[in-house]
Amino acid sequence: MFDLDLLFQKSELIPAVVQDVDSREVLMVGFTNREAVERTLETKTAWFWSRSRKKLWNKGEASGNFLHIKEILIDCDTDTLLYLCVPDGPVCHTGARSCFFNKIPISSMERDIRRGYVVDSTLEKLYQVILNRKTHPQEGSYTCYLFDNGLDKILKKVGEECAETIIAAKNDVSADTVGEISDLIYHLMVMMAEKGIPLEAVLAELNRRAQKIGNLKQIKQVDRES
Repeated sequence: MFDLDLLFQKSELIPAVVQDVDSREVLMVGFTNREAVERTLETKTAWFWSRSRKKLWNKGEASGNFLHIKEILIDCDTDTLLYLCVPDGPVCHTGARSCFFNKIPISSMERDIRRGYVVDSTLEKLYQVILNRKTHPQEGSYTCYLFDNGLDKILKKVGEECAETIIAAKNDVSADTVGEISDLIYHLMVMMAEKGIPLEAVLAELNRRAQKIGNLKQIKQVDRES
């Protein structure tokens, strides 16, 4: 049996990195004390010490998205833990699978990589604002108005913005088209937030499709004849 006292020789709190046991994706980082580790070992689900609330908490106790521990590793300095787990669902409170989705630009990257960062970070920033409006409503907010009126209202707006984007593109006015596309993307993201779809899931799917070679869909006969 490992002596837990060895973990807390330097500090009463130590970091615990949480990693998906299958994909090895880093999902979150929390802080643990001796009691949190003991409860983790007893329940086989991850426990942490909340520094803001000054209390123990079992990850998933509010959301139902528990972290089922499959293995615990200790670093070479015996002051950091690695929890290999199977998550029940999204780990981040924002609804994202992982807490690590914000990026810091690196100036030495190639231009196309930097462009990818700008696109991702802009969408992520907008999506975080939308999620914040859902969980912390503000008076006078249009986003909150959409959430208050429910999915049908949101879907109606998506349909309207889609039609307006088509009309703007048909009229061949670039400024109008850009504005309508922006409106459409915003309302689609509100719909995603309402349905609990994390932005990273869509970005990951787009990235997966970008890597495919020979992705042309077969043209249907009706398309050839139209």
